[in-house]
Amino acid sequence: MELDERKMKILQAVIRNYLETGEPVGSRTISKYTDLNLSSATIRNEMSDLEEMGLIKQPHTSAGRIPTDAGYRLYVNDMLREERHEVEEMKNVLMTREDRLENLLQQVAKLLAANTNYTSMISAPSIQRNKIKFIQLTQVDEDQILAVIVMDGNVVRNTMIRVEEKLSQETLLMLNMLLNTNLNGISVEQINLGMIAAIKQEAGEYSELVGDVINAAAEAIHADKDLKIYTSGATNIFRYPELADNQRASEIISNFEEKQALGSIVQESLASENETGIQVYIGNEMPVAGMNDCSVVTTTYDLGDGMKGTVGIIGPKRMDYDKVVGVLKDISHHMESLYRDDGESRGE
Repeated sequence: MELDERKMKILQAVIRNYLETGEPVGSRTISKYTDLNLSSATIRNEMSDLEEMGLIKQPHTSAGRIPTDAGYRLYVNDMLREERHEVEEMKNVLMTREDRLENLLQQVAKLLAANTNYTSMISAPSIQRNKIKFIQLTQVDEDQILAVIVMDGNVVRNTMIRVEEKLSQETLLMLNMLLNTNLNGISVEQINLGMIAAIKQEAGEYSELVGDVINAAAEAIHADKDLKIYTSGATNIFRYPELADNQRASEIISNFEEKQALGSIVQESLASENETGIQVYIGNEMPVAGMNDCSVVTTTYDLGDGMKGTVGIIGPKRMDYDKVVGVLKDISHHMESLYRDDGESRGE
């Protein structure tokens, strides 16, 4: 069933008001909930049409209207269609930008190594202080619900949650509204036991399901903590005699190849960001074992929406610090500009 825009907005207003109050909804109330600037008489006529279509009903004479099952169904279908479309758009944008970003990071690593004659590293952006944008629950079969969780940076995560029985669309709608009202714009760090207890209490018999969804949201965010690190110019260490003997070179190159050890440099750089944006680790200050004869200079780049990464140069302790700091500042600035300009040019 297709409704024109006016009827759809009035139906949405009736349902939202009824979900909030549990009381039949009159035309005068609806006039305050829509942006149509219609008179109560016009709204009454539209509500009469919606009643004839079986989407709302009048529980008793002189009362307002309440939604029917068919009305709930139309409302939920419209809501899910819009959100599915939005989620798909987000996924497509993310896939495109991730491909372009990976190529950009690889090119930056090569450029830095060639420009400085040292070894370079750059981490893919991870989500910092990630916040929940919205959550959508959808029944996929008798005993499973799909939870779509969209976070800052338009990161989309899907997770399946088992339920003991199929839930009605009215119940799913109520749970969606409950979760989004309480969690939209909230970071995982802000979700405390008191907040969870309050949401569960409001969910009543569905408290366990709500707890599962909140846990899934936390797991989805923490799944982004795995770092991708790109390196280039590892063989440049052989240019410097103090790093070129077999044992030292072997340890350093092993760290570059494994890359996991470099993750500690990235995490410390992100956590220790200062006013200059530059971190310098010299010799024994290095957070990576086996690289105590090296120095590392890092900076943080910020692509917006909480997405941050680290760019670093690794070389001997006698590296040209002035040059390295200048190069890192320039490359960080250019990366941020390129990424944001690319998004704006495609209307994101």
